[in-house]
This record gives sequence, structure tokens and C-alpha cells, in this order.
Amino acid sequence: MNIDEFLGLVQARAALPDRGAAERAVRATLETVAERIPDGLAEHIAAQLPHEVGEHLRRVVAAHAPGAEQRGSGEKFDLTSFAARISWRGGVAEDAALREASAVFEVLDAALSPGLMDKLSHDLPHDIRELLPTERAGVPRPERGEPEGG
Repeated sequence: MNIDEFLGLVQARAALPDRGAAERAVRATLETVAERIPDGLAEHIAAQLPHEVGEHLRRVVAAHAPGAEQRGSGEKFDLTSFAARISWRGGVAEDAALREASAVFEVLDAALSPGLMDKLSHDLPHDIRELLPTERAGVPRPERGEPEGG
């Protein structure tokens, strides 16, 4: 998937007025996701995305490089904080931030390998995981509340 496809899908799924709004939504969501997940996972996700999109994940990881405060395993925060951070970064209301984040997650689901999307899902808390799509290519995923492997 290239950058134009990625942004076009986010724009359509979030009902955003233009490409600039889609770019803002992608940046705000992925920078916040990068704060929440382990650095290594952020790098793996970035590697499967268009370069310009992946940079939003890498920029946050780089901010925590050696010499800076080490984070490694991601910050622990819930859906309320997730929405607030996206809202602040994107300059939108929290309900709009959640709608846009959900659209970004839908496009990530189409862009990433199924295994990598599953790793992302498992690294997010239950409340944020609710924003992820529940199906991939028409095949239902296991219920979010089920333990791994069951």
C-alpha cells in the first residue's frame, strides 16, 4: 500500500474533508500508539507501512533512544488517556479523535500482516483494543476478551 492509498482510506473511513485532515489523524494516532507499545513492535509496524506513515511511529521511538529516558516496553495508559493524547495532537474533540483512531486502525489492519496486527492487538489494553476492527477479510477474529490461544 502506498501513502496515497493509505491516506485516502483513512480519509474515507473517518469521513474527513481532505488529505490534510487524514494526515493529521494518522500522525496523531500513530504517535500515540508508539507511546503505548514496545519500541521493537513500533519498528516492525513502521517497516510494513509507507515510509511517510511509518515515520510517525519511528519519531516517537527515536525520542526515547539511548541517552534519553529509556522506555522500551511502552507507557501504560487507558482509552481515556489515549483519546486525550490524540485529541491534543490532532486538535480535535476526543470523540472525533476516537473515530479517527478507529479509521486508522482499520487501515493498519489492511496494511499490516495478520500476525503483526495480532501482536499490536495483544499489546494494547482491552479498552483501546475495542477500537480495532473485529474482522479481517470477512473472517471473524477471536473475541477481544478471550485469552490468547482460546
